[in-house]
Amino acid sequence: MTSFDLNFARQDYFALLGLPRRQALDTVELERLYQEIQTSVHPDKHAHRSDSELRLAMQWATKVNEAYQTLKNPLSRAKYRLHLEGHDAQLESNTAMPSDFLVEQMERREAVAEARQAGDLANLEDMHRAMRREMVDQHAALQDAIDGRGDWRRAAEIVRQLMFREKLLQEIDEALEAVEA
Repeated sequence: MTSFDLNFARQDYFALLGLPRRQALDTVELERLYQEIQTSVHPDKHAHRSDSELRLAMQWATKVNEAYQTLKNPLSRAKYRLHLEGHDAQLESNTAMPSDFLVEQMERREAVAEARQAGDLANLEDMHRAMRREMVDQHAALQDAIDGRGDWRRAAEIVRQLMFREKLLQEIDEALEAVEA
């Protein structure tokens, strides 16, 4: 990777980091490969080179960092996989969700707001644990949809639901911080 060329721009993030194109990734291996590659392409290591080679080293380092940031998060990795496989998850345009899911999300948001207002730390912690468990289950379902069955439609549905859940988890975290302060 120290001989810079423009071929890196054509590589997908999995290929760039030398990983299989899978939803299930060994995060320890991802971290190891990232560190190894980032060390070899970091611009400081190439300060003695020409300006154009130094710019290329910066582009490499930036792309490697983007790849790592995308692949380390299961949700962003799934979005990226959908994109690579040519499946539009319609994240902005498809807001259709099962009504029971949407009702549940609204009820949970109300419960978070009420617990925050009441300063109910125990309830917020319970909600946080429950949301984490649900998200673990959904990540497993997402992995099965992508790696196990290649069911891109189902994967896109799960991605959209996980986005709702991540937002709710963030609201719970903010409520916890506010109550603990």
